[in-house]
Amino acid sequence: MRPQASLPPPQTLATDVLNIPNVLTFGRICAIPFFVWLLDNPTPRRGFWACIVFTAAAVTDLLDGYLARKLGVVSVLGKFLDPLADKLIVMAALVWMLPMGRIAPWVVVLVLARDIGVTALRSVAASEGVIISAGREGKTKTALQMIGIVALVLGYPYHMVYAGIDMGVVDMVHVGRTLVYLSLLFSLASAAQYARLFSAAVEAKQHKPPAGPGPADEGPPLLEER
Repeated sequence: MRPQASLPPPQTLATDVLNIPNVLTFGRICAIPFFVWLLDNPTPRRGFWACIVFTAAAVTDLLDGYLARKLGVVSVLGKFLDPLADKLIVMAALVWMLPMGRIAPWVVVLVLARDIGVTALRSVAASEGVIISAGREGKTKTALQMIGIVALVLGYPYHMVYAGIDMGVVDMVHVGRTLVYLSLLFSLASAAQYARLFSAAVEAKQHKPPAGPGPADEGPPLLEER
C-alpha cells in the first residue's frame, strides 16, 4: 500500500496576511501617509524623497505579484488588496497635487470615474463568473500613469543630460502632465474594451446550452484589472 502524499495546509486569513507578497502590499498602503506628508509642504528635497517613496511602491507592486506566483501563495486577500493599494496611492498623489496646480481637476475626476466604473463592472462580472483578462491598453495606461505621477511629484525644473546630449532645463510638471494625458487615452480605451468584452461574454454565457453530466470544470480565476 503506497503512502498518501501529505496535502498542503489549508490557507487561512492569518496565513494570507503574513505571507511575503501581502506584507509588501500592506507596506505599500502604509507608505501612503508618509508619501502625502512629504508632498504637503512641497520643496525640491521633499519632492525628491516623495518620488523615491512612490517609485518604491511601484516596484513592490511588480514584486508582490511575481513572488505570489513564484512561491505559490496567490490568495483572495492579495487579489483584493493589490489593486486597492495601487488605486489608493495613485488617487492620493493626484488629489494631493490638485491645490499645487500640478494637475487639472477634470483629470482627477476622469481617472477616479474610470476606476470606479471598471471596479463596479469587475464586481458584476465576477458575480456572473465572467473571465476578462487585462488588455495591452490597461498595462500601457498603468505604465504611463506611474511615470507621469513620478514626474509630477518631482515637480520642478531640472537641468537634464541624456546620453551625452544636453537637453537644457526641463520642467517636470509639463512632462508629467503630458504622460498623464496620454495615460487617459489608454485608460478610456481600456475601459471601453473591458465593457465590450464583458457584454460579449455575458451574451455568450446566456446563449450557452446547459452542460451535460461529466467531470466538474475548474472554477474560473478572478478577473485581472489594470
